[in-house]
Amino acid sequence: MRAAILEGVNQSFKINNTEDPQLHDGQVIVDVKYCALNHRDLWISLGQYAGLKFPIILGSDISGVSEGENVFINPSYQWGADSRFQSNDFQILGLPSNGGLAEKVAVYKSQIHAFPKHLSFIEASAIPLAGLTAYRALCSRANAKASDKVFISGIGGGVALFALQFALSLGCEVFVSSSSDDKIEKAISLGAKSGINYNDDQWNKKFLANHGGMDVIIDGAGGKDFSKLIKICNPGGRISLYGATQGAWEGLVVQQIFWKQLSILGSTMGSDEDFAKMVSLIDYNKIRPVIDSVFPLNQINEAIDHMAKGKQFGKIVIDITA
Repeated sequence: MRAAILEGVNQSFKINNTEDPQLHDGQVIVDVKYCALNHRDLWISLGQYAGLKFPIILGSDISGVSEGENVFINPSYQWGADSRFQSNDFQILGLPSNGGLAEKVAVYKSQIHAFPKHLSFIEASAIPLAGLTAYRALCSRANAKASDKVFISGIGGGVALFALQFALSLGCEVFVSSSSDDKIEKAISLGAKSGINYNDDQWNKKFLANHGGMDVIIDGAGGKDFSKLIKICNPGGRISLYGATQGAWEGLVVQQIFWKQLSILGSTMGSDEDFAKMVSLIDYNKIRPVIDSVFPLNQINEAIDHMAKGKQFGKIVIDITA
């Protein structure tokens, strides 16, 4: 089969022919049509991820055909018996096991789901990892409901956009932030009420003056602006944190957390139950993911470079059949 193979840190992907995947008990082959990228793939290629091994076929977000059925794959495997947190055996497809940047992938049958009929193969591939992460952060952890005002940081990335779409489908009033005014305007066109550019050091004060406090905040950045998220959060609010692209928190005033009775909720990927509920939400509301661009497999390095530049709005999808 043809695959994009990564042989080491800071190396380009190589398109080579390699052996078809070997099946373990309970596994089946999926003939891959499309595979969407995640920042996880970029970070692995840069050596900024735990458990690295090479050579590896990356790719966690897959749509294709298995046993004659159009399917997508839950990349979250061996979550475990406790819905509150993942087990020690938890894995994400695409490292340590080979993923979907190949013509075939071996996955456990329990990971395979028929995707909603209103979706194309391209759209279905864009959902699994980012959609699951957003659903758990917003719904399972923060328990967002229709009366909530929701703030989503860093709009434009896959998880943030799914959080926006899911929150809107729940009836929430949604606000966003970005370093790009263009991305904020695009989010407003999708249904966000307003947004703020976080390059302004006083953005939190201006935001509070114009929009008041937030009940739920979804953040994947951390870093120096996390303290400002605390400030725009209403008493009793919930901050759901799924990433730390900006590093450690800075300038955090702990007193504001306990005095406001805030909940800071860590969230990673999601359980099988989360995935099933996410699919039901997407199907019921006929949600379509935002697609930034589609690259053929032989342009995988250009696609990774496009992601690294951070200009995308929505998911970057690789056409494995091209």
